[in-house]
Amino acid sequence: MSGRAAGIDDSLQAQATPVPGLWPGFWATLRRDLLLAFRHRGEMANPILFFLMVITMVPLGISPEKAVLAMLAPGMLWVVALLATLLSLDGLFRSDFEDGTLEQLLIAPQPLYFQVLAKVLVHWLTSGLPLTLMAPLLGVMLSLPEGGYGVLVLSLLLGTASLSLIGSIGAALTVALRKGGLLLSLIILPLYVPVLIFGASAVTSVVEGFPASGQLAILGAFLATSIVLAPLAAAGALRISVNG
Repeated sequence: MSGRAAGIDDSLQAQATPVPGLWPGFWATLRRDLLLAFRHRGEMANPILFFLMVITMVPLGISPEKAVLAMLAPGMLWVVALLATLLSLDGLFRSDFEDGTLEQLLIAPQPLYFQVLAKVLVHWLTSGLPLTLMAPLLGVMLSLPEGGYGVLVLSLLLGTASLSLIGSIGAALTVALRKGGLLLSLIILPLYVPVLIFGASAVTSVVEGFPASGQLAILGAFLATSIVLAPLAAAGALRISVNG
């Protein structure tokens, strides 16, 4: 009887033990990383300033003529937005790796997938979203035709989110390297090419009078696939980088 009672007590204790939820860990990581990002506003401003400075120099270095700038605007805005996103990727997991937080995330009861997804979301909110909101203003500087602004913003919303997700894989692979920026670029840039092609093509098509629904649908498919697969790949890469 005593053994049965002990078994019942153990089962009751097991039922009473709270099981950590998925979303509380996600939101906790999201809030923490957002607070850290706003405490380091200088790092958050780097990609925005890079985007602004490069686009400002385009008329000075190429041509001030509106026809030339209008022709270059879709591709130029997309290329510089891609490079600005890449500029901030190296620090995605590095601070957590250096202070030991990353090791705690690896042994936490919550799946690492959701922790990575939260970190990528913060990266996009502090880099991709500001770049997207700034793009129409810089499009005016490059004489982008009026019909292209809506598709420019929509394509960048979809595209920069995909860039952050894909970039998390390279950031996870190089997190243990002290100077992994060059290797990160070599790993990630080939994966960025399809997003760049369809993003710039969407804006160009609208400017030339053609529909951009096909390109936007492909960008949406890229984003959906990246949301599912990229955090899984980044989580595996983090385990290899930390434990290897």
